Amino acid sequence: MQSALALPSAAPLTPGSLVWPLLGLLFAAVPVLAWARTARTRDGGTAVGAVLAVAGALLVAVQHGWVTGIPRADAHLLFGVTAPLVIWCGVRWERARRGPASEEWERRRSRSAGVLGAYVGLTVVGSLVAFLLAGEANVPPKEAVPALPPGLVALSEDTSCGSSSCARTVTVGSRDGLTNTEIIRRLDHPSGWTCRANGWLLDRRDLCVNVAEVNGKVQLNVSLSDLI
Repeated sequence: MQSALALPSAAPLTPGSLVWPLLGLLFAAVPVLAWARTARTRDGGTAVGAVLAVAGALLVAVQHGWVTGIPRADAHLLFGVTAPLVIWCGVRWERARRGPASEEWERRRSRSAGVLGAYVGLTVVGSLVAFLLAGEANVPPKEAVPALPPGLVALSEDTSCGSSSCARTVTVGSRDGLTNTEIIRRLDHPSGWTCRANGWLLDRRDLCVNVAEVNGKVQLNVSLSDLI
């Protein structure tokens, strides 16, 4: 869902800005490359490779914001754990069909297993760091602001932080001259604050939304609290 706030224009690419996209692409490609070195049969290699490639493409889409609604940290954790599991299933399936492998293939498999072991270890460590960093309150991202119904516009935006939470406040107006009561009705938000977890697995902070009339203005408030 598109945010009520217009996103800023893309900044020009610099060498520094390419580092994280390249690392993200490498993270998505490692299981595919490991399987390419491990596969023994054309059918099994193609099937498992296709699954890994599709999952990797989805991860890259999440990294770049082309697919929304999936937390980036959770997507990396799920891919980093399940991709080696898919490869293990592919190895077992091929062994059941082809029988024992040659010594050369066993050496290749051992090297791939070592790479994937380090890959999973880095994924777990990175996820732990993400979990610890997600414990503090931060200003909610613009994407967390619900989209406004047609006819309503964001007049201004403010951010603030307190002792245990930060908030993004959007003042909402109308192109059609609606009253504040009518604007609130159009926003169709339940009375009071509604909250959900900010992520799926790693970020369990409360992301809360509220609509209220303050000083004669309709405000759409989004807050993000700390874990404690």
